[in-house]
Parts: sequence; C-alpha cells; structure tokens
Amino acid sequence: MRVKISLMVVLAMVLAGCAATPHDTSKAPDRFERFNRVTYKVNTFGSKITKPIGRAQKKIVPQPIRTGISNFFDNITYPVTIVNSFLQGKFKQGGADVGRFLLNSTVGVAGIFDPATDVGLEKHDEDFGQTLATWGVPSGPYLMLPVFGPTTLRDAGGLALDIPLNPLRHYENTSVRDKLDVLYAIELRAQLLALEEQVEASLDPYIFVREAYLQNRNFQIFDGNPPAAEIPDDEFDEISDEDLEGFELDEE
Repeated sequence: MRVKISLMVVLAMVLAGCAATPHDTSKAPDRFERFNRVTYKVNTFGSKITKPIGRAQKKIVPQPIRTGISNFFDNITYPVTIVNSFLQGKFKQGGADVGRFLLNSTVGVAGIFDPATDVGLEKHDEDFGQTLATWGVPSGPYLMLPVFGPTTLRDAGGLALDIPLNPLRHYENTSVRDKLDVLYAIELRAQLLALEEQVEASLDPYIFVREAYLQNRNFQIFDGNPPAAEIPDDEFDEISDEDLEGFELDEE
C-alpha cells in the first residue's frame, strides 16, 4: 500500500509541469437520460426504504457522537485526498494534508476528533475524478449509477481508482469492516435527509440532482473558481459600426 502511494507521488512530481486545462464539467451531456431516469427511480425507491433508518439515527444518536462518526470516516478515507493532491501538482496542499491526517489519526484518536482544523490545517476533498479532469480528460456523458448516484463517465472511472486507496478496503477482519461500512451508510443516510427536502420540492427532481451535481463537481475541479461563461465571438460580430453611431458614454 505504501509502495503504491509512493510511486503515485513520484509520478506526480515528474508530470507536474504538464497539467492541462480542466474541462468544464457543468456542460457534460446527458446522452443516456432514459437509462439515467430509470436508475434514478430505482435509487429513489431504495432511499425511501432506508429513510426511517436515517431519521432514527438523527433522532436517537446525539450530535457529538454523530460528528465523531463522520470525522472518523472522513479521516480514514483521507489518503485518497492526499494522493490526489500530489497527483494534481498541489505539493504544498499535499504536505498539509499529510500533516492533517497524522495529527487527526494520533491526537484526534483515529480521527474521531479534529484537532487539525483547530490548528489551521484545512480539510480538502480531492479524488481521481478531479485528478483526471486536471490532466485534461473530458467529463464524458452524465451517468446515474445504481447506489452510487450521479457521476460522469470520467468520474466513474476515477471512483474505481479511489477505492484501493481506502484503508478500510485492506482491513482483513471482514466482520469489523462490514460493520463499519454499515455504520457509515447509516450516518450518510441521515446526512442526506436535509438535501432530500430540496430535491422533492423541485419541479423535476432528476434535473435538479443532475444540475446540482455537475455544478458542484465543476466547483470542486476548479477549486472554487470555475470559469465564467464565455460569450461567442459571433455575437459581437453582429454589432455593426452603424449600431454604435450616436452612442456616447456618460463620463459623469
């Protein structure tokens, strides 16, 4: 595991100067809309079945404990962010991410607490989908996957690369690992309750989820600064000199 991560970091250092401009993921086409809508309905049905579990988790488990559970899973999966920070050429951020992981894993008691944030080590969220976008790989069409939900063709491939970096996937005690997976799924289900209310209130929940995902994904890929919408040059060509005659700027 450590050897794989080291090789990835070395590869990132070699290729750091060759990064391409990321593609605008917000424009990913929905070529498989028919299939996606069917999958969305299946996922929605499953969500309704598990909704009482999420409500029970939110009602019964005290918030400090739920926060600790969320912190634990954020920390144990943080190697995904660390590796992808380096692969994207963000070496300063990657170093800070290593420090955050080590501090929370030790002083923070396996990540249950978050002392790293208190000392100014910001939490980041990087994955292979974002890394592929950074290296110029187009998003491809929008996809709605069973269980996993909204994604794109590129990000689905990135997800397959992220899974081996999750330490839980290498934990040999399958009984403990399975119980942790269930605990994580229950807490995640509870966190989705607030978002579900917004989705259900929209005119077309499928479109709402699609656009929300693509815009948020674009925001992540461009580190919070997505490119502004460009106006085609031909729109300016339609304005002639005659249209500008008699037009004066107010200098006051």
